[in-house]
Amino acid sequence: IKQPYSDQALAHLEKPPAKPAALAPPKPEIVKADPPKPIKTPEPIKPDAPGADEDSVDWGWPANGKVLTNFNDNGSAKGVDIGGTLGQAVNAAASGKVVHTGSTLRGYGKLIIIKHTKSYFSVYAHNNLVLVQEGQAVVKGQKIAEMGSSDADRVKLHFEIRHLGKPADPLKYLPNDRTHELRPERSQ
Repeated sequence: IKQPYSDQALAHLEKPPAKPAALAPPKPEIVKADPPKPIKTPEPIKPDAPGADEDSVDWGWPANGKVLTNFNDNGSAKGVDIGGTLGQAVNAAASGKVVHTGSTLRGYGKLIIIKHTKSYFSVYAHNNLVLVQEGQAVVKGQKIAEMGSSDADRVKLHFEIRHLGKPADPLKYLPNDRTHELRPERSQ
């Protein structure tokens, strides 16, 4: 069932599925035990690399093409639209795990949502063909879909970055120099 677009509907799709509650273990018999021993305080867990920030993401452009629509926090443009051609590659903007694929949000067409960290998600909408499945790990630059016009007025990629569930301007996260990554959109 398609749901109307809302921040709440999108946030619901970004949440991982709830795990079923575990059954309580059987109650053990009461047995007298020795007095408790002192508890050692565990050492704090250190990140894998010095200075590593578990919430930092190495972003890259998801597609080649001209930015057609900029982010507008007050309007309906909760991301950027990138123009392109039918079947053109749509790539993962950063490594992560696919948490949603489908056409359940009205206005997004064939949609992919990737979780990158506890706080960051990316959204790829209007795809012609989705090449990944929910639960699949992806790496930055991996082809995840082909550009299309599902639920759109033209062939384009609608791309969003969500931080803590709220839309953020992708142009503040994506690299400034995209001359090596993007070619200008061809006129049709």
